[in-house]
Amino acid sequence: MKLITEVALPDYPFKLDHQHPILMTGSCFTENIGRLLERFLFPVCVNPFGVTYNPLSVKTGLENLVQKERYTAGDLDLFNELWFSFDHYTGFSSPDRDEALENINRSFIPAKELLKKAGYLILTWGTSWVFRYNKTGEVVCNCHKIPAREFTRVRLTPGEIISAYEEFLPGLFAFNPDLKIIHTVSPVRHWKDGAHGNQLSKASLLLAGEALQERFPDRFFYFPSYEIVMDELRDYRFYADDLVHTSGAATQYLWEKFDRALLSEASRRIISELDPLIRMRAHRSIAGGTVATMEMEQKRDEMLQTLMKKYPHLAWENLPDIE
Repeated sequence: MKLITEVALPDYPFKLDHQHPILMTGSCFTENIGRLLERFLFPVCVNPFGVTYNPLSVKTGLENLVQKERYTAGDLDLFNELWFSFDHYTGFSSPDRDEALENINRSFIPAKELLKKAGYLILTWGTSWVFRYNKTGEVVCNCHKIPAREFTRVRLTPGEIISAYEEFLPGLFAFNPDLKIIHTVSPVRHWKDGAHGNQLSKASLLLAGEALQERFPDRFFYFPSYEIVMDELRDYRFYADDLVHTSGAATQYLWEKFDRALLSEASRRIISELDPLIRMRAHRSIAGGTVATMEMEQKRDEMLQTLMKKYPHLAWENLPDIE
């Protein structure tokens, strides 16, 4: 008996692997799947500007990666004794201007270098609602706790999103001629506008993405994370306690779909070999110094050395620390 309406996965003309770098930017899907790709030692950069929810701020970040060499003092603003960038989330802010710049460029410069050679760019749009800073008219990534009266909140139309990306993407593809884009829409619901308002917001993202797929059919693709959660996981047990964000079980389900649709067979084999090592490194010994503990540690270290020799091209710097 069939108990779910399963969402058909696209048949992509490519597969992600451990050989081609991946840049990921956007909201929850980017964070959740990106951290799993990191865990399994893919050459991946996740959210170099921090979590970014709307498509215009995602585009601004990418535009800056293409056009800027680095951020400078003139790119920062000051509020409540914190230096910050409207292109970034609050985690980059600091009371010290030089430290804020260092935080930003420590993330920005490697992301720029990776984008030049990336095989894939994964974008996750979360909402079509944006905040425009009244002083400049620019859409901001984060309001940084500046009073709401300083912003105007508007919902982007599909046409506005399409126009912004149609203008930007040719330059991005010239910057990296081999780049392919995988677009997703976040299944996290933005509930402050109510059920209908959330659906209208998601609809704008879906319509804009569809138009860009038609405009760039060999470069712009879609992964149905939103549809999988809405149709296959149609149950509140797949949401966190706030009933808005997705749960760990939902993330694992999406990962299995992502794995099946988009990862190469070679990379799936590597993951199967890495997983025992990663689990062993995460295991906390109850009694250190025992014969059993030392044997386990020796086995773990031997496994690590064997895999490093077998797969020297993996992003071993992403290997989680021993707990």
